[in-house]
Amino acid sequence: MVGYIEKETEMGGSRQVVLIAWFMICVWAGSTTFLVRAEDPYVYYTWNVTFGTLSPLGVPQKCILINGEFPGPNINCSSNNNIVINVFNNLDEPLLLTWNGIQQRKNSWMEGMPGTNCPIQPGENFTYHYQVKDQIGSYFYFPTLGMQRAAGGFGGLRVHSRNLIPVPFDPPEDDYTVLIGDWFKKSHTVLKQKLDSGHSFGRPDGVQINGKSEDNEPLFTMKPNSTYRYRICNVGIKSSLNFRIQGHIMKLVEIEGSHTVQNVYNSLDVHLGQCYSVLVTADQEPKDYYLLASTRFFKKTFTAKRIVRYTNSKGAPPSPKLPEPPTGWVWSLNQFRSFRWNLTASAARPNPQGSYHYGFINITRTIKIVNSASTVHGKLRYAINGISHTDPPTPLKLAEYFGVADQAFKYNSMVDDPPREKLEKIETLPNVLNVTFRTFVEIVFENREKIIQSWHLNGYSFFAVAMEPGRWKPEKRENYNLLDAVSRNTIQVFPGSWTAILLTFDNAGMWNLRSEILERSYLGQQLYTSVLSPALSLRDEYNIPDISKLCGIVKDLPKPKPYTI
Repeated sequence: MVGYIEKETEMGGSRQVVLIAWFMICVWAGSTTFLVRAEDPYVYYTWNVTFGTLSPLGVPQKCILINGEFPGPNINCSSNNNIVINVFNNLDEPLLLTWNGIQQRKNSWMEGMPGTNCPIQPGENFTYHYQVKDQIGSYFYFPTLGMQRAAGGFGGLRVHSRNLIPVPFDPPEDDYTVLIGDWFKKSHTVLKQKLDSGHSFGRPDGVQINGKSEDNEPLFTMKPNSTYRYRICNVGIKSSLNFRIQGHIMKLVEIEGSHTVQNVYNSLDVHLGQCYSVLVTADQEPKDYYLLASTRFFKKTFTAKRIVRYTNSKGAPPSPKLPEPPTGWVWSLNQFRSFRWNLTASAARPNPQGSYHYGFINITRTIKIVNSASTVHGKLRYAINGISHTDPPTPLKLAEYFGVADQAFKYNSMVDDPPREKLEKIETLPNVLNVTFRTFVEIVFENREKIIQSWHLNGYSFFAVAMEPGRWKPEKRENYNLLDAVSRNTIQVFPGSWTAILLTFDNAGMWNLRSEILERSYLGQQLYTSVLSPALSLRDEYNIPDISKLCGIVKDLPKPKPYTI
């Protein structure tokens, strides 16, 4: 007997359908009946992407809405769920969406990056279909073309643990997504024009929390003596932010899919692209309190404040005395050093996180990533190891899969350890790095500039093992945390400093490594890692989906022979 269980729920204002396929096999040995699960559950969404006029900083401007919402609807799912999102592009410009932190195992076809997918043209739709395989945690999605992220189109993405997998804390009373980010009053098209003319667009005009910089109505409510989970993600485009809740401490429980040692904090520095989960207990006087997000490392501090209200409050307003954000980046560096992987907790699988001993694996390659800024033909460009990336008309992954990569880009234009002269003269071309499948690699981010960097790697989580001032040298490996560094996907690098990460490149596909500072990635500070399985097997990578859009030089080519087991 074959059947389906369909469950419809309302989450984040968006219709969500969970469909579970199952088989009932009746085996009459005595009176025993066996129920066998055939496939992991499906979660379906339909999204209508439009422009709308909103005022995040009090000034009306054009924003990107999903189903009329800003921020967009939360995606709620559990480990191993299949996510199916039919996206209708009703903007007047092309669109792609990416799923920041979702590893897309064997499936870079659904990455939603210019290097992996053809854009969804205005008036068209595309169905993203991916599985959150062996993941839990807090993530977000956003549009990836041009400067669209500066107009919105982002939303939260929660991956819950399966019921069979224990979580290292009691179930919270409720689960809140807090999307913080800097904001510009100029439209995304004006910001893009500024960059295209060869200039930076400067500092932001303010900060927003879930779409507003300030509001008299409560964003969230809390019952007295109850504990709540807050998932905090920095979805901004230029600024590190400090997050705090007036009068309350926060117990850190998760960073980007990893359960952490549960230290408590009065505030957290959340750098671009990063996500943190904290538990907050409503154990204070029943009234209103402020959620606060403030810019860091600028001469002028911008702060957004939203209200959280106790349910038994009698209308008492928040105190006008606001907790100040910390100063200097040494405070932030020390906070990073306090984060530790919870070795005894399970994540998406029953085995403890600490059962993976990354510190005993031999490093096979060291790649140094040095960011720089310069001009090319009189216009501002940003680079990695002297290469400023540009997207060719044909997505890199498509050109590679169809066997015409040599017509679109050249592999390994970037060297692993750039000499000084390589950094001083920037070349503008597609930046694609070959990485051997299943090798254990050390990446060292060296920031020789005066800004705070934040780097994100698609398709993977990595162990952030060290972060120090100065230049990196091989002897610095003696200071690496080889026991309980947090596995995550986004990491900051402080001015004049370096950060080292370790990971196994075991996910075949084409994966973007980028600066999370949007003007920097837009003007070239990104690259793609091509990770190919020599077996060309479905065990390692999926075939191109039939629904994939084709463009550029592959548009009319016949599909290659599909991979098999």
